[in-house]
Amino acid sequence: MSLIAGFDARFPNQNQTKHCWQNYVDYFKCIKARGEDFPPCKQFFRAYHSLCPNDYISKWDTQREEGNFPVNLNP
Repeated sequence: MSLIAGFDARFPNQNQTKHCWQNYVDYFKCIKARGEDFPPCKQFFRAYHSLCPNDYISKWDTQREEGNFPVNLNP
């Protein structure tokens, strides 16, 4: 099982910040819609953990927990 995010044509540049962000958002939308055990959700999880700095993840997790995350994560 690969722990590295694969190529995504939506993000062709070296800067992967948007790719990181999109996988983080997609993961939480996916688990709300399908549950944590749904295989595509696990791929989003692996991708954002591969791409995102831990500081970003911690910040976004805190924002979600406090209810001030800038994106609606409902499916």
